[in-house]
Amino acid sequence: MALHNAPLGKSSEYPDSYDPNLLFPVARDENRRRIGLEDGRWPWFGEDLWQAWEVSWLRPGGVPAVAWAEIFVPAASPSIIESKSLKLYLNSLNQHVFSTPEQLVETVVSDLSSACGAAVRVNLHSVDESGQAIGRPEGYQLIDDEPVGDVVYQYAPESLAVEQSAEVVTEQLCSHLLKSNCPVTGQPDWGTLLIRYTGPKIDRSALLRYIVSFRNKQDFHEHCVETVFTDLMKQCQPTELAVCARYTRRGGLDINPWRSTQAEGSAGPRLIRQ
Repeated sequence: MALHNAPLGKSSEYPDSYDPNLLFPVARDENRRRIGLEDGRWPWFGEDLWQAWEVSWLRPGGVPAVAWAEIFVPAASPSIIESKSLKLYLNSLNQHVFSTPEQLVETVVSDLSSACGAAVRVNLHSVDESGQAIGRPEGYQLIDDEPVGDVVYQYAPESLAVEQSAEVVTEQLCSHLLKSNCPVTGQPDWGTLLIRYTGPKIDRSALLRYIVSFRNKQDFHEHCVETVFTDLMKQCQPTELAVCARYTRRGGLDINPWRSTQAEGSAGPRLIRQ
């Protein structure tokens, strides 16, 4: 589907009845071709973790229920779901009666899987559950105070470099300075970038310059992560690599894609800005 037909950036009436046709899929292929990847040949494993904080429905008898949900979309799915369309879809559940929370989950799984073209997983959580937000995952080293002599605000993959010593290391690096812009609305998307790798030691100042260069880049969350993964593989040539971005919540949703050379992985725990 053409992106100009998406509801993002347009005035919308919020639905008062369940409607799975509100979901708007966006093909992943175009962006992957743009970063030099052939159809069906992706150098990663991964998922897109959506956290939906405004889930509500009616229980039998009409009393509402509320919850929050984790939605896991496989990176191998042909399409992503445009974020405003997902918000409208979830709002269409607000006045719909489900006999059990499990029935709600089954419905959402079926609708999202059909729209994405792959099996989506959904975990539903009580808003009464306790949880802990953290500033940075344990073991990750913050690079945001590294010196950068020539800051740029336009996407600059050539910034990436490894240290001259070519020492092979295993590191976990973190930056809270990731910012990109929605390609439809131009609104800023703020995130924390988490990188775990084994390979020639990455020059941290060069990496920070690269991350800051996304500041005016217009792209979806998922595409930004795939771009970072592809650039690091090309410019720094690690033997193992995992890249995750934990984006700040907007409109009751946050999107947290991860891509890895290893099949085992996750987006990790939520951060303080989510």
